[in-house]
Amino acid sequence: MTPLEAVAVFAAGVGAGSINAVVGSGSLITFPTLLALGYPPVVAIVSNNVGLVPGGVTGVLGYRAELKGQRGRIVRLGISSVIGSIIGGLLLLRLPEKAFEFIVPILIGLACVLVISQPYLNKWLVKRRQAAHPHGGPWLRLGVLGAGIYGGYFAAAQGVVLIGLLGSFLDDNLQRVNAVKNVLTLIVNASAATMFVFIAPVDWHAVAVIALGTMTGGYLGARLGRKLPTGVLRGVVVVVGVAAIVNLLRG
Repeated sequence: MTPLEAVAVFAAGVGAGSINAVVGSGSLITFPTLLALGYPPVVAIVSNNVGLVPGGVTGVLGYRAELKGQRGRIVRLGISSVIGSIIGGLLLLRLPEKAFEFIVPILIGLACVLVISQPYLNKWLVKRRQAAHPHGGPWLRLGVLGAGIYGGYFAAAQGVVLIGLLGSFLDDNLQRVNAVKNVLTLIVNASAATMFVFIAPVDWHAVAVIALGTMTGGYLGARLGRKLPTGVLRGVVVVVGVAAIVNLLRG
């Protein structure tokens, strides 16, 4: 990696870390950057995933105030995230890249719909006593498992999917939901990264530069995201989700 390429990857990492802390979809910046620099797709996906972990840590730390009182919820949902991430990582290494191409935009689109309709859907679920469960119940755990599979396979926009799920099934404000999203995303990325380190082709130069960028961006993004009103944050999620769909369909 040349110095100019390192600067480009670092800048992409800062942008990705910032977006991941606020919404998700940061991989739609770093992954195409690695591809443009000539990295093979699997190497790019794997290296990107490993490099996102440090940025996830700073994003979680930035939201630590919103995480108070959510330990039990995170433990229950985190188990589903770990299992899903391992399954998704194995699928990445075993299946052709086109296997999920048709479903990824659909998943992100569904997540955007969930984010938009979350206030109304949440009220409906509460009336039916499905969202009264403090941890979201079995349907949320199943959805988080699916999001973990997707995140372990591709990572991009998993934050949008998670916010859609968590916001719909948890009777809580969107900032606290976003804090849980950051933790679950970190769990997915860290679980997949641990596996990739041992069995996948990792480019450590790319990992190091992305890690530095995402750590910086994660800190900055968390400071910004915590100040956004709920309506604005919801709008940002939808805009990023639509941009992700357009990016994927064009690619």
